[in-house]
Amino acid sequence: MLGHVALVGPTAAGKSALALVLARSRPGVEIVSVDSMSVYRGMDIGTAKPSAAARAEVPHHLLDLVGPDEEYTVRRFQADARRALAGIEERGHRALLVGGTGLYLRAVVDDLELPGRFPAVAAGLEAEADRPGGVDVLYARLHALDPVAAGRVTATNRRRIVRALEVTIGSGRPFSSFGPGLEAYPPTAVSVAGIPFVAEIHDPRIEARFAALVDAGFVEEVRALAAAPGGLSRTARQALGYREILAHLEEGVPLGTALAEAVRRTKAFARRQWAWFRRDPRIGWLDPAGDLPAQLAEAFDEAFDEAAGTAAAGAVGELRHG
Repeated sequence: MLGHVALVGPTAAGKSALALVLARSRPGVEIVSVDSMSVYRGMDIGTAKPSAAARAEVPHHLLDLVGPDEEYTVRRFQADARRALAGIEERGHRALLVGGTGLYLRAVVDDLELPGRFPAVAAGLEAEADRPGGVDVLYARLHALDPVAAGRVTATNRRRIVRALEVTIGSGRPFSSFGPGLEAYPPTAVSVAGIPFVAEIHDPRIEARFAALVDAGFVEEVRALAAAPGGLSRTARQALGYREILAHLEEGVPLGTALAEAVRRTKAFARRQWAWFRRDPRIGWLDPAGDLPAQLAEAFDEAFDEAAGTAAAGAVGELRHG
């Protein structure tokens, strides 16, 4: 993945538009979406997918991969992203990964070893956790089976305890053996640039975005998706804005109330994204008060120059020792 660049940041930061500006100025750039909801076909307005014109102008990947009634996991995204990046590299092009789904990005740039799912095991553990004192019992079991994993979670964090036990029991391997976890930030071949969260900039953008989405037909989009055979999957129903519009359509929540809740939840989500990304010391933050396209272009070109230098040094080394 030498020479590839990722652009991250909170929702409504203008990442897609900025990426398109760069791709137009750099031949051979292909955009790879890193958004957990843009993978769903038909969820176009609410996810602010790139327009058909933009997608015709610059190749985009990892959009519209599955139907809205399907579940989509980080493991599937990792596999799909690997195939997309391999194709870009085979064409001699460079990828610009763009999005705000932090776990999906880490799965790709850090090549995380992701444990599988074991639904039957998880269901049994959830039933145990529902019993009085069940979480304490499960935590004690985790401590016995995988003390390293137990040391990484609090004794009251039901979700993480259940997940660690699910993997440990289902795979036959300690959960902690799947890697150091998301707390580690190893060197990566992908250069990452970020747009920082600034409340006075992003909050008004979020409010304006939802007003624009409604004008663009967001309510009608959700109505059509909900009425289609299969409807929306559990994951798709939780997407920002979609959950609130569904409450309006299915439960009679007034539209104004639903939209206000969507704005509130999106603002909170942007802050969680910022908390996630700012922990990563590898991200080079752009100055939101400066010329963002110029800054991204500089970061993109520097990554290419560094990759080219590394490749050249490797070639020289092979000649000397060949």
